[in-house]
Amino acid sequence: MPIHPEIAKILATLPTPDGSPLDPEAMRAGEAAQVPPVEDRLPLHAVEEATAVTPSGDVPVRIYTPAEADAYGLLVYFHGGAFFLGSLDTHDAVARSLAKETGHKVISVGYRLAPEAAFPAGLDDCYGVVRWAAEQGADLGWDGKNLAIAGDSSGGTFVAAVAAKAHDDGFDRITHQILFYPSLDLDFDVDRYGSLRENAEGYGLETAGLKPFNAFYLDSGADPADPLVSPIKREDLSGLPRALVITAEFDPLRDEGELYGQRLQDAGVEAKVSRYAGANHGFVQNFSWIPEFYRAFEETGQFLNRD
Repeated sequence: MPIHPEIAKILATLPTPDGSPLDPEAMRAGEAAQVPPVEDRLPLHAVEEATAVTPSGDVPVRIYTPAEADAYGLLVYFHGGAFFLGSLDTHDAVARSLAKETGHKVISVGYRLAPEAAFPAGLDDCYGVVRWAAEQGADLGWDGKNLAIAGDSSGGTFVAAVAAKAHDDGFDRITHQILFYPSLDLDFDVDRYGSLRENAEGYGLETAGLKPFNAFYLDSGADPADPLVSPIKREDLSGLPRALVITAEFDPLRDEGELYGQRLQDAGVEAKVSRYAGANHGFVQNFSWIPEFYRAFEETGQFLNRD
């Protein structure tokens, strides 16, 4: 099917990339200006700011409680933004929707960003918060069952990397990994995946923009050959948590996400790959007001809550 008509309307208003250098501060300010006021956001039982004390330092988190209950599953969420954009505020709507549709208490991680924080600062923050959540389970009202991790785009990179780090460290409390249109191969060889050419231009995220957008992260010391940077390069995926990989039809990164899901299955890991027709990269953050795309949150809830 073609790109969804509502997405097409927005894409038609976007300026053509001119190749000028990216300005992180200006881009972050532009994102912040688009954040809706609190009164216009999805209401939940409680939303609170907290600090996770981790081996990598104090990490700001935002905790979303969907409804009053005796106990909850926990879902630790890593926002996207090519490792240099995004914040607790820019992805607040995603975290709220995840809490509502999963019934889990969501812990959104305000990890350190490139280029100010060199690799592996952001990854260490994400992993540290997952360990912190398990340690603080009683205070968080954890029911001791699900401890899931979720992320979109570069946040999906961190999901796969955190799952691998936890496995290698013998930390076996993570039960699920949810990756929304993840970036899993930072090599960016345009011939590596068909979707890099098929969806190269005209759908928001463009193949030619992948290198400059990720340059802040790579230039900070992240090596694309490292499986913690490009999780698709991990040779042995056995023993990792069950996975839900959600991809978008018109996304240059589509095929690497789907390959990760297939490789998990081949390694004996329970994994589901769900491609959203008519969608582009970023649809969970940008277009979840369209009912057929909001379904990604509902599908996540079904994934986490089934027996």
